[in-house]
Amino acid sequence: MSASPSGSEVQGGSRWKQETVELLSSMRFAIALFTIICIASVIGTVVQQHQPPVNYVNQFGPFWAEVFGRLGLYAVYSTAWFLLILVFLVVSTSLCVARHTPKILADLRNYKENIRESALLAFHLKASGALPLDRAQALARVSEVLANDGWKGKAQVREGGVMVAARQGAANKLGYIAAHSAIVLICIGGLLDGDLIVNAQMALLGKSTYAGGGLIKDVAPEHRLSTANPTFRANLYVPEKAVAGTAVINLTSGIVLQDLPFQVELKKFVVEYYDTGMPKLFASDIVVHDADGTKTEAKVKVNEPFIHKGIAIYQSSFEDGGSKLTLMARPMGRPGAPFEVKGEVGGVTTLTNAASQTDKLQLEFTGLRTINVENLAAENAGSTSGADVRKVDLVGSLGEHLGSGARVKADKKLHNVGPSVTYKLRDASGQAREYSNYMIPVELDGQKVFLAGVRDSPDQAFRYLRIPADERSTLDDWMQMKAALADPASRMEAARRYVRQSAPADKPELAQQLEASVLRALTLFAGAEAVRKDAPSAGLVALQDFIETNVPEADRSRTSEVLIRILNGGLFELLNLVRERAGLAALPPGEDAQRFMGQAVLSLSDSFAYPAPLLLSLTGFDQVQASVFQVTRAPGQKLVYLGCGFLILGVFAMLYIRERRLWIWIEGPADAPSTTVTLALSATRQTMDTDKDFDALKTRMLQTP
Repeated sequence: MSASPSGSEVQGGSRWKQETVELLSSMRFAIALFTIICIASVIGTVVQQHQPPVNYVNQFGPFWAEVFGRLGLYAVYSTAWFLLILVFLVVSTSLCVARHTPKILADLRNYKENIRESALLAFHLKASGALPLDRAQALARVSEVLANDGWKGKAQVREGGVMVAARQGAANKLGYIAAHSAIVLICIGGLLDGDLIVNAQMALLGKSTYAGGGLIKDVAPEHRLSTANPTFRANLYVPEKAVAGTAVINLTSGIVLQDLPFQVELKKFVVEYYDTGMPKLFASDIVVHDADGTKTEAKVKVNEPFIHKGIAIYQSSFEDGGSKLTLMARPMGRPGAPFEVKGEVGGVTTLTNAASQTDKLQLEFTGLRTINVENLAAENAGSTSGADVRKVDLVGSLGEHLGSGARVKADKKLHNVGPSVTYKLRDASGQAREYSNYMIPVELDGQKVFLAGVRDSPDQAFRYLRIPADERSTLDDWMQMKAALADPASRMEAARRYVRQSAPADKPELAQQLEASVLRALTLFAGAEAVRKDAPSAGLVALQDFIETNVPEADRSRTSEVLIRILNGGLFELLNLVRERAGLAALPPGEDAQRFMGQAVLSLSDSFAYPAPLLLSLTGFDQVQASVFQVTRAPGQKLVYLGCGFLILGVFAMLYIRERRLWIWIEGPADAPSTTVTLALSATRQTMDTDKDFDALKTRMLQTP
């Protein structure tokens, strides 16, 4: 025999269910959910979403980056806890609507005509007066006034008179239902169009994210979602003259491929720019290929999607589609002849040192920009670079990052500084730095310079080495100077030439001392002589170390001036020496030569801190554009639009429609020649307008005909 539950157990279970429903449908629970959603939205706004992990490590440190990652703060809107909060909000609001809607609908049908006559005297807004009309005439008078003012009423005949109950602004309570229903619709639409359905398919259908590389066609089926997927939001990458039919859904743990029921061909990508260099228009001429062979041509612009078979194709952004590049590689820290390198954006090649087959670098081509419009106003031109490449920076408008997204100040001089290429050099240990070099020289401070940028990680700004261009607008003179500076014989010859130009012919002992000083300055500058064993240095830093180590403090200023003067003279002779070897005429002294040498000395000094054995300069390219489309199937979109409409109507009704109730008691026998009329008004919000409206209503209703 089985025992049946006792009455107390049943009552306890019912009470528990009732309390749970009360909690879920309570306002305090909904407010708590809204608070958490607001905090999560702030986090999602402040913390950049879906960035590379290294960015978060650099920003927050290893410990907190891992903690925040486990909490899902790098993809807030896709995390399980955020979606769960939305589900609870839907349940809470739905229960709230379900509990209050019957009461509201019943209240809409109830005019509350059963109120007692004596209760009218307790209202704040009340009035009373006598009318020389019988009860039927008084009722007709009251009904006419109410109808003219838009009141709806109901009369109840009593023994001592007639009670008329009227109401106005009933839509105020309907606004409550509309606003709360809107929250439910918007949240459901957001859940449908979010990652909830995708995550559910992965959990129930055995799908998993993919974090590897290779070709899309080679990805296994467990990492793909079928064309029957009811909702998704993915990115489709299509180069010019190419066709693609598989989009990518980015999730926290990796990617999932979404097969489309059609393929998209990019015929041509069009981009137009403002004078500031920001894109004004980018659009794509596409052809959609269906499985049955049908072709549909369309033009996709920003905010002007093309919808095909229930899937919207948006123009999201544009990227390089594999442009062909030709670069000239010039050795920086060792002797060697320049050599040509070919590749394409997104490709990888290996550079091997001919002297050591084990010394290899992996060259990764990462980007090409054909237009870089920058603000080169005189006041933003900046100063010459320092002795450390880490402190060398381009003009203020370019200092934040490469490209045409620079901040433009009020007083501006916009100029297209030409194409630029970005690439990475990765050593055998896997460490890589990113480089960004301009193709043509940029004029800064009256001197044309080639800009060679470098950064250690993607979250850093590029630091730029400014290499002066010669009169042929090439790097040749500077590169040959750098190579000759590393050659002891060339330094010796430059020192001798400087002495022949500067030392008196009748004082050979002075010439010998001057030659030794020039050679010492060039040797120190080239880093060929160690000043400090604990920290070997080169460039201007080496000269500074030499002076601080060997010269008394009182004589350092004068010694510095002399040493810099003979260094500049020696480097100038070194320049003319390499020009002579190249079959070029010597650079004549003058303002142009002075500007060139001023920048050359600084850039040579900075180059010793330039962390690359090679400098790659762009010499040619064949650009290939690519479009990034966002393809979406969003069945919840209509629910969201409907919810937004309900929300507007509901808020408008609650804020601008005032609910009022009016009771009029017409007292007196049916056959009496006069009656007494008492009226009282109740309103949800008491305002000065309410008082004025009641006074006007009282006057019209009680005035003698």
